[in-house]
Amino acid sequence: MNWFHQKNQGKGKGDSFSTFTFTCFLILCALLSFPAISFAEKKVIIVSPHWEGIQTEFEHGFEQFSEARTGERIGVEWLDQGGTSAMLRFVKSEFSARPEGIGIDMMFGGGVDPYLELRRLNLMHPYRLPEDILEQIAPRSGGMPMYDPEYHWYGATLAGFGIIFNKAVLNMIHLPEPKTWEDLGDPRLLTWVGSADPRSSGSVHMAYEIILQAFGWEKGWEVLTRLGANVRNFTKGSNQSVKDVAVGEVAYGLAIDFYAWAQVDEVGEKYIGYTMPENLTIVNPDAIAILKGAPHLEAAQLFLEFVLSEPGQKLWMLRKGTPGGPIEFQLNRFSVTPSLYEKAGESTSVRMNPFDWHSSLIYDSEKGSTRWRIVNDLVGVLLVDSHRELVRAWKQVIERGVQKEDLRSLCAVPITEAEAFDLAEKWGDPEIRNRTIGAWTAYTREKYGAFGGEKAGRGATLLMWVSLGVMLVAVAPYGWSVLQRRRVQRWISERDGIGDA
Repeated sequence: MNWFHQKNQGKGKGDSFSTFTFTCFLILCALLSFPAISFAEKKVIIVSPHWEGIQTEFEHGFEQFSEARTGERIGVEWLDQGGTSAMLRFVKSEFSARPEGIGIDMMFGGGVDPYLELRRLNLMHPYRLPEDILEQIAPRSGGMPMYDPEYHWYGATLAGFGIIFNKAVLNMIHLPEPKTWEDLGDPRLLTWVGSADPRSSGSVHMAYEIILQAFGWEKGWEVLTRLGANVRNFTKGSNQSVKDVAVGEVAYGLAIDFYAWAQVDEVGEKYIGYTMPENLTIVNPDAIAILKGAPHLEAAQLFLEFVLSEPGQKLWMLRKGTPGGPIEFQLNRFSVTPSLYEKAGESTSVRMNPFDWHSSLIYDSEKGSTRWRIVNDLVGVLLVDSHRELVRAWKQVIERGVQKEDLRSLCAVPITEAEAFDLAEKWGDPEIRNRTIGAWTAYTREKYGAFGGEKAGRGATLLMWVSLGVMLVAVAPYGWSVLQRRRVQRWISERDGIGDA
């Protein structure tokens, strides 16, 4: 007699049937659980500020790469938390609640400074790439390391920072082509400069930090203040201000290289230009890393290998549709593998080899990372949130002939560079941060108010309600800018092949 019958000897038929049914149910549950577990492991979860094109091309490429390596296609789940600053805040906040792991495998994109911050907090999982991949990556670029010496993060691609400008608009309104960051502070450029809010755009934050390091703290804030005063309005995303240049809404804009080149490709070099200020900017790694407690560690390691391998690096720099290149979206970005530039030849979509480009500016990534939030909040208080008051004060400075003493007062900052570093260590304390920002706000209001901006603003508002004629007189000095912008937009709308861009 078999085991089942022995165990059920003397029991009724109903009892035997119930036991058998229950046993089958347990077996069925166990069988059903295996595919679910397997499916859960066949993906990698990535938080990233990268746009749709990068996500699409690397997701498709990784599926093919993983199938060739493992026999199975591993998918990618993308998490979007906004720009780089928002992404960094999210990751740090999640780890503060769950220090052993946050259910996310990787962070991909956003420059290198946020990765240095997470490295200091020990929130990454190190992984040394296989030697055949690692030896192909340049160890440094422009004095900057391309990966962490202990393999916590790697530069996945490179990014340059510069100025995009609309050549046709400049010709029409007789403004100069830019050569340096300081050119964007020219009084003639009032309302003709575009910039995103660096608190929501990692690439624009990098441009601001580069300016501070290139010119030094005090001179750097003068450059930023004059630039900010000429900004028409601060956009949320850096891509929007670049598009504003292309359609003639503004004539100049801060831009990361691949956004600028996308507009050059779409509109044409005859109309759109891009410059990287000589010895005043850098080509910077754009990093990737595995996060501490990654739930799909092996898949994350494989994705890291793919991104840094030749198939992954080709997606950055080859033209859409070329063998090994992107399928749907041309990415226009640099590879971190020097040998690929010669191999790519005419198939490349980028306009320079960053390893042949040199700048005397040595960017201090540790400095930039340490004061990331301090610089963001200072720019927010001094330039963005008080932009209307800044513009009023700047107009007063222009009317007075841009005197040195006026500039010194207009561009003053409430703290020194040394004080900024001291505050950076305490900036995680909400009480200290809020109290300090409140003091900065009062300082800024008083500084710009000293030029009569607030008084003039109240007077103009009152007169607007009293008399339409007086209002027209008040805005007349700025009518030229409005009329010129309308003229430019009318011309663009009539231009063949570009009006619908």
